[in-house]
Amino acid sequence: MISITSAELNYLIFRYLNESGFAHSAFALGYEAGINKSTIDANLVPPGALVTFIQKGIQYLELEANLSNDDLDTDEDFQFLHPLDLITKDVVELRKIIKDKKENIQKDKGKGKEKEIIVNGREHDRSVAMDKDKELAREKENERQQREKEKERDRERIEKEKERERDRERIEKEKERERIEKEKERDRERAEKEKEKEKEKGKEKEKPFEDTSDANNIGDEINGRFEENGTNTGPEPMDICPSLASLPCEIPDSDVTVLEGHTSEVFACAWNPTGSLLASGSGDSTARIWTVEGPSSSNIENEPSNVVLRHFKGRTNEKSKDVTTLDWNVDGTLLATGSYDGQARIWSRTGELISTLNKHKGPIFSLKWNKKGDFLLSGSVDKTAIVWDVKTGEWRQQFEFHTAPALDVDWRNNTSFATCSTDSMIYVCKVGENRPIKSFQGHQGEVNAIKWDPTGSLLASCSDDSTAKIWTMKQDTCLLDLREHSKEIYTVRWSPTGPGTNNPNQQLVLASASFDSTIKLWDVEAGRLLQSLDGHRDPVYSVAFSPNGEYLASGSLDKCMHVWSVKEAKIVKTFSGNGGIFEVCWNKEGDKIAACFANNVVCVLDFRM
Repeated sequence: MISITSAELNYLIFRYLNESGFAHSAFALGYEAGINKSTIDANLVPPGALVTFIQKGIQYLELEANLSNDDLDTDEDFQFLHPLDLITKDVVELRKIIKDKKENIQKDKGKGKEKEIIVNGREHDRSVAMDKDKELAREKENERQQREKEKERDRERIEKEKERERDRERIEKEKERERIEKEKERDRERAEKEKEKEKEKGKEKEKPFEDTSDANNIGDEINGRFEENGTNTGPEPMDICPSLASLPCEIPDSDVTVLEGHTSEVFACAWNPTGSLLASGSGDSTARIWTVEGPSSSNIENEPSNVVLRHFKGRTNEKSKDVTTLDWNVDGTLLATGSYDGQARIWSRTGELISTLNKHKGPIFSLKWNKKGDFLLSGSVDKTAIVWDVKTGEWRQQFEFHTAPALDVDWRNNTSFATCSTDSMIYVCKVGENRPIKSFQGHQGEVNAIKWDPTGSLLASCSDDSTAKIWTMKQDTCLLDLREHSKEIYTVRWSPTGPGTNNPNQQLVLASASFDSTIKLWDVEAGRLLQSLDGHRDPVYSVAFSPNGEYLASGSLDKCMHVWSVKEAKIVKTFSGNGGIFEVCWNKEGDKIAACFANNVVCVLDFRM
């Protein structure tokens, strides 16, 4: 007699579970029954083997019960047994069931209608069972299609990740090649300078006349450029540096200190408010604190020292650690940095890591201390702003009002602040309040930057919709709608003048910098344009007023930094670097300007008038 082993039965059940989509059950059975050790050749077992096997067994039992009961005609249709009876009862019981039902048929053949009803009932049961089987099959097919779609999405996601990784590697290789080329170029320049020094030892007396000639040529070139551009609309064209012989525009190399050390673009810089320390943040996953003392001429031989603040643990090739923003507290004892990894970090002025603030789920784009220094405010791509308690190193409150990435934050006072986002909204929030205390809606594009005036009564904003707007807590609509730029406005800055400042007798001015290559100066009190500063050739990323409010520094992707006289609307100093400029800032004395460059350096310029 043919028999089946338990291992073979286990394998048939394992195959049935897999074919029916019960993957987890199949895995559990396969693991416990040791299916992987089975010697059964899977190719010899057809699909649906277990179901076929059971059906054949039921047929066999039915035949055995009927054919061996020979007291009645076996040619009749003996469909008297349910499948469950065949499995749960022995042959003797089955024979008895069939015998009783046959005798009933013989005794009362007139009950054909009842038989018909029974048959119809069975047909109905079969129909219901078939419908259920079809529904189950449809559900399984839907599940299978859903799994296929998920697998396809996973494959696409993995492919995109691989593509991004390849792009990043290409960019890294390109940057490395550029860095090597720049090193070679610097070596060549040093060698040339050494040769020039030897040649020019006897020509010191002729040099001032040559410099004056060069300065005049620079002035002619700049003025010529403005004549070609035909800037006849709006304010009258400016005379840039009218007296070049006595006041050269170009800042000489002797007044420039180049701070080298970063290995990627430098995105942010900030002077310590109390000393000679300069902080810089870069795409190389580090920030640096530079000690810059004395005039630049004294730094040529003795390069300024610096402390490296590493935002990675050991592996210098870690991704997504770019330092995007940084800010000193008011007394200059602590530096906060925001990174692309979503973490804010607090450092001492000597470079010691004090605390790591981990709550955001996306890159941090803006980071500000309040004046008291007890709270730190951060805005992130994760659409939220967080107020951190600096003493405990824990988050105090998370504000989740925006529906898109938060691009900028700014304190109004020690407990209230404003946030802006790519969702075109501006919210004014207060620590302890669960809802915004004010909402400003009016921009038609991403709001790139916001800034409170020195008194905290007016809020300036700028947007991709090419407008700057002035808001006040006294009304919901904007107080002023400033529409002179022709392209996106990247940043705005208030002058340190007027009420509440160290220069209370001077006029309050707002500066806006745009992708249209211009800077606009606004008289907010009168609601009018004061001046349009047209000296750059590419988008202007950063502007900064001098501490006395008399000068404005601007940095652009055209690799130039200009210093403008606010009163005369003229360029009084200019410096050309070797990369686009992301940020400019003044020290507290107003005699040094720092500029961050895309070619991995920070330049410190001595400013003297």
